[in-house]
Amino acid sequence: MRDLPSIIAIKIGSNTLTDEQGRIRGRVMASRVAEIAGLAQQGHKMILISSGAISYGLGLLPASMHPREMVELQATSAVGQGALYNRYSRLFMRRGVTTAQVLLTSFDIEARNQYLNARNTLLKLLEWGIIPIVNENDTTSADEIRYGDNDFLAAQVAILVKADLLMLLTDTEGLYTCDPAIDPCARLIEEVTDWSLMEQIEAGESGSIIGSGGMRSKIVAAEMATAANIEVVIANGGRPGVITRVAAGERIGTLFKPVKSPISSFKLWLKYGRPSGGAILVDDGAAQALLKRGKSLLPAGIVRVEGSFQAGEAVDVYHRKGDRRLIGKGVTNYGADELRKIKGMRSAEAIKLLPHGEEEVIHRDYFVLCGGGTHVPGKRAGGPQK
Repeated sequence: MRDLPSIIAIKIGSNTLTDEQGRIRGRVMASRVAEIAGLAQQGHKMILISSGAISYGLGLLPASMHPREMVELQATSAVGQGALYNRYSRLFMRRGVTTAQVLLTSFDIEARNQYLNARNTLLKLLEWGIIPIVNENDTTSADEIRYGDNDFLAAQVAILVKADLLMLLTDTEGLYTCDPAIDPCARLIEEVTDWSLMEQIEAGESGSIIGSGGMRSKIVAAEMATAANIEVVIANGGRPGVITRVAAGERIGTLFKPVKSPISSFKLWLKYGRPSGGAILVDDGAAQALLKRGKSLLPAGIVRVEGSFQAGEAVDVYHRKGDRRLIGKGVTNYGADELRKIKGMRSAEAIKLLPHGEEEVIHRDYFVLCGGGTHVPGKRAGGPQK
């Protein structure tokens, strides 16, 4: 048994929380609330990230309504969100625990001021002993409807508050080598130690409206969180005592250990939190300088510019060779049109042409490697920290 972590983030998926008709699984919900409340009353800081607004909303709509379009799903979320939080609030209050509803959008993570406001609010609630119940604001933001059933949001929130442990509770026992519903030889992976093998796992996405996550988004969320030195467990949210048992160190589901050398919080935000506005393709020399020697990107190494980004935006950097492998992401000092004028030039020549420019196109302090793992360029997650 290990000591309980001081900050634990719990994400409960839609398929764990509701059935196919959008009805709340009352016993499961009450049991998970009881476990979270129990850990909070022991003095541990708990954050709940809950999906289910859309699925619960579907159950509250007339049977003749079958929302499919994005605007219909957003409206359905508006129906379900208040009712879902009300149920959570009443269950926690019966156990003497106060909660707070926190709705976030990708903009709250992407923009620095909003990020800091969100972080400070969550930390203050934790300081007060209040449990934040977090959901994506699907009424105004479609990102989580499209991508990942709040798996990315869960990783974002865990990174935001520097959680010690993130649990992703779903309707399977954990990560398998392939889909156990299709292949009887599928094997549960108890611990992930080699991220390079993740690309070989058949982790498809769910096609369900009720649960849009699938295992692939959970793997990406786990990569995001472990890069921030957060332990992650994917487990069956319907298992009795699952939260208490995982928090106590019992081996349930799939464990993702934190990386040994986590990148800085700024580069973590840059890698996962800031959407790319375009792409820069570089030659062999520049690729080696970025990958092997930790150098800045100079105009001389650029062979192609894609997109219409402005100075100060994030861009993906690719090696032009072969299948144009992604090297990393960085904040560019030049806009796309300017780069097209100076690509291939020596820095001194580039500054003569653009006298107000910088020697580096991307300074090494504003560049992060993105090769390997399961990185999904353009996904929003994480945030800059002071």
